[in-house]
Amino acid sequence: MKIDEIKRGREVLDMEARAILKLKNRIGKEFKAALELILKSKGRVVVSGMGKTGIIAQKFSATLASTGTPSLFLHLAEAAHGDLGKVTQDDVVIVLSNSGSTAEVKQLLPYLKKIGSKIIALTGNINSALAKYSDVVLDVSVKQEACPLNLAPTSSTTAALAMADALAVCLLEIKGFKEKDFALFHPGGALGKRLLLKVEDIMRTGRSNPVVHEDMKVSEVILKITQARAGAAIIVNSKGKLTGIFTDGDLRRHLATDIDLPNRRIKEVMTRKPMVLKKDRLAAEAFHLLEERKIDEVPVVDQSGRPVGLLDVQDILRAGII
Repeated sequence: MKIDEIKRGREVLDMEARAILKLKNRIGKEFKAALELILKSKGRVVVSGMGKTGIIAQKFSATLASTGTPSLFLHLAEAAHGDLGKVTQDDVVIVLSNSGSTAEVKQLLPYLKKIGSKIIALTGNINSALAKYSDVVLDVSVKQEACPLNLAPTSSTTAALAMADALAVCLLEIKGFKEKDFALFHPGGALGKRLLLKVEDIMRTGRSNPVVHEDMKVSEVILKITQARAGAAIIVNSKGKLTGIFTDGDLRRHLATDIDLPNRRIKEVMTRKPMVLKKDRLAAEAFHLLEERKIDEVPVVDQSGRPVGLLDVQDILRAGII
């Protein structure tokens, strides 16, 4: 069958957009009651569903968990085969079902009541078995699916997802969930790394951090840098205090004008009073400082000015912060 693809695509988006907009007038006492049930709960939010709606339920559970509301997903079919043991009387169970009357839903409800958990329904049928068993019912019904056969879950799953997001965002704000909290639950993402990783987490230490005495010859220092596979060496005095840094850039600059460079003492050619960082500084902040100063390496020192590490811009990039 030939269709106008662009026109039809826009019609689908219009239909699903209208389905979401019609939910606005259904946000009222029941919505507030659902939030209160969750906030008062001493347990977790268990989100359950089947089929396409089950996929929305999984996403809802994941959103809750990542924004400060402990949650797990319970597959409706698996619940009857042992997974119901995941649910406790302290939990709030949110069941997503468009019809609210599938065999799996009907089978689950009496046992949830027996366990003693509270039930919130997100359903397209407020007269269904699910609605009758639930403590709170949120109406996510749609007039028509975007599917021309009115069969494939399209507008209905979009509406359920939107209502779920509304609940999750409200919970996030009520709990005062902040960016730093989000980062804590997303340590593998760029945001988590920017807000959590400190200089001490990625700085070079031990053999990877060449620390040499200021009286050492340049040739010896170059060997130390090479062995450490670093881009610089930290220079200290007899008391172990930082006195300078010697980088690849310093080497190239002096080589161009000093043929006797390898035999000189490193203190003669090092960069004195270099920029330093404390180990508890955020790595993302350190990166911006390195960018501003147009430098690639910086010593990390303790409160007494003794070097404890070397931060290289390449280490920051490898950590995935930027």
